[in-house]
Amino acid sequence: MKMPAAENRSKPLFIINPDSGVTPVNYIVSLGLDLRRDLDAIKSLSKADTESIIGQHFDKHDIFIAAGGDGTVHSVATKLVETEKILGVLPLGSGNGFAREFGFKINVNTLMSNIRKSEVMPIDVIDVNGHMCLNVAGIGLDSFVAHSFNDLKLRGFFPYVYLTLKTFIQLRPFPVTIWCGGEKILSENLFVVTVANTRQFGNNAFIAPDARPNDGIIDLILIKPFPKIFGPVFVIRLFTKRIYNSKYVEHIKTDKEIIIESDETRMHIDGEPVNSEGRVTVRIKREVLKVLKTQGNKFIPHKFIKGS
Repeated sequence: MKMPAAENRSKPLFIINPDSGVTPVNYIVSLGLDLRRDLDAIKSLSKADTESIIGQHFDKHDIFIAAGGDGTVHSVATKLVETEKILGVLPLGSGNGFAREFGFKINVNTLMSNIRKSEVMPIDVIDVNGHMCLNVAGIGLDSFVAHSFNDLKLRGFFPYVYLTLKTFIQLRPFPVTIWCGGEKILSENLFVVTVANTRQFGNNAFIAPDARPNDGIIDLILIKPFPKIFGPVFVIRLFTKRIYNSKYVEHIKTDKEIIIESDETRMHIDGEPVNSEGRVTVRIKREVLKVLKTQGNKFIPHKFIKGS
């Protein structure tokens, strides 16, 4: 697959979420106004709005830039998966997990430079009950926080930390049964069930330190109930990529279908709250999304494709 030559390629379309966690978003985006001749930009006020914008402009652009947080990235990527279109990110959110993993910076000029180099990286996505997952999905502490954060008017890092601490104090184990490739591998109470395509939740909190988005593998991370006095130790291990060192953590790698059953129905997909109805089916889809390569890409470039 070859991208069109830079001089013939249509302008990238920036889809801007004006309500992202970083403020003031409009000021940050305005830094690229001098590049207006090289790009197009449209504000999106909702997920439905994003879908409509991409639909209307799909044939006019080769590259779509999600200017927002992980929710915006997810909404844009959903419309680009299994197409020849390319995803880029201008990270303006609170966690920016996807952007951090792929080296995207809050700098329009740097992003435009990456676009001109015309390199892309095909990546996997995880199918979770028919919904696309780019980063991580799961049930437990992180999903409970996602549901609470969704109802909170404030955005940003500190409100998220406050909600996480509050939710952790109230956290209780919930029953989980898991099948992998048709075989039952676990039936017990847990604090967290995470399926990961990339390494982190966001803000450099690494729940799956060795996950790779282009290896055809699902990383399944199970956190068993532990004394809450060890909470600070878990936080340190998350941010130092040593979460697997804990005896309360089980890590499974597989390319097989995973089925998760639980009485707990609150879950999240890429940080967005959803309800599972008690049964979650997880599958890997190989290299179905094309992501713009950046200078800060942290993954081994085993399959970069350079435009002619």
